[in-house]
Amino acid sequence: MNVEEIKGRLADRSATVAVIGQGYVGLSVALAAAKAGLRVIGIDTNRSLIEGLADGRLVVAGVREDAFAEGIATGRMTFTTQPDGIGAADIVLLCVPTPVRDHNPDLSAVEEAGLTVGEYLSPGALVILESTTYPGTTEQVLCPQIEKGGLAAGVDFLLAYSAERIDPGNTAFTFADIPRVVGGIDPASSAVAQAFYALLVDVVHPVSSCRAAEMAKLLENTYRMVNIALVNELAMVCSDQGISPWEVIDAAATKPFGFERFLPGPGVGGHCIPIDPTYLTWQSRRDTGRPYRLVELANDINAEMPGYVVSRVAEILNEESRAVKGSKILALGVTYKPDVGDLRESAAVQVIRRLVRQDAQVTFHDPFIDEVEVDGVILHGSELTDELIADADLVAVLTPHSAFDLDHVVEVAGTVFDARNAIGAAPGVVVL
Repeated sequence: MNVEEIKGRLADRSATVAVIGQGYVGLSVALAAAKAGLRVIGIDTNRSLIEGLADGRLVVAGVREDAFAEGIATGRMTFTTQPDGIGAADIVLLCVPTPVRDHNPDLSAVEEAGLTVGEYLSPGALVILESTTYPGTTEQVLCPQIEKGGLAAGVDFLLAYSAERIDPGNTAFTFADIPRVVGGIDPASSAVAQAFYALLVDVVHPVSSCRAAEMAKLLENTYRMVNIALVNELAMVCSDQGISPWEVIDAAATKPFGFERFLPGPGVGGHCIPIDPTYLTWQSRRDTGRPYRLVELANDINAEMPGYVVSRVAEILNEESRAVKGSKILALGVTYKPDVGDLRESAAVQVIRRLVRQDAQVTFHDPFIDEVEVDGVILHGSELTDELIADADLVAVLTPHSAFDLDHVVEVAGTVFDARNAIGAAPGVVVL
């Protein structure tokens, strides 16, 4: 392989990048590569998704509209369901789902993508896995699949790992602002991967191996998950003692060192925090037989939160001589985080599911979501009218999108339960 040749094509922007998977991860990096001056081929098996992108429509939740407009405007992007474009690529990125099923990692999408890459890959190309996964996946799972196509890693093609670090809905950081951690199977792979990402982001941080890069991503999200569990349990303890957890967190956050502010809520959701730590605990038990006790405990605490929210709702209704059964409950926000149209692992949906199972009459409003599936039944979103708000026995603020006029909701509603402290202490409002 001529490493300098591919680095030269990156330097003069004549390189081609193929991105397998056009969800918010794959599309975001594809847009960044096009903006950097590279030719980009976006590949996905979802035909309707590809058709929408090819028509210039942003049909992927979590991708910044300005980034999409800039990337499309370059004219350097094409979208297809056909994988043969891989053969023309100098860089091939794998941005495919890595979910957890029955508490075990499901790497079937990585394996299938690896086989496809191996079938079309040209000698000398660099393959980079961006999907979050456990240490060893790049070398032990992806590499053998690619090599079934006849090329050998480190001899005929380069291989590296660099996890995405996008925070959907966060407008404070652009794609370029977020440093990239890169690890390759050998120095050549790492060097070319660094050269590629240096065109896309301001800072590239190399590590010694794919495994180190894979572990770094798990640490990032496990750190968040454990600290969220800490404040979630704090919220329960404070409630029992008649103390506001929000006041306590605000007070602790005045310390200028040694404390980072995390906030409680109805649970954790999304594609990362509820999922990634499971890879860590699963691998530890598989490879060493040792439980990762802190992570497992934190996961259990966070999993309790939807039930805890429902118990708080029941307490509030009980104070008004009402039962959950038969009560009209309006849920505001069902996505996993504010201002993002993503339902994956949404704690708000789990809260709604538990309320429905207790025979509450639940309606919801979310500007991003039209319908939610609950135990096989489709709940359709409702228009947020004053009549809907006033008719509810309780309004539960579960995901406070910025589009909500919560002050007006408080004026019209009888009782409001604020699971995110989006409103704060006010007459008629009970805060988690």
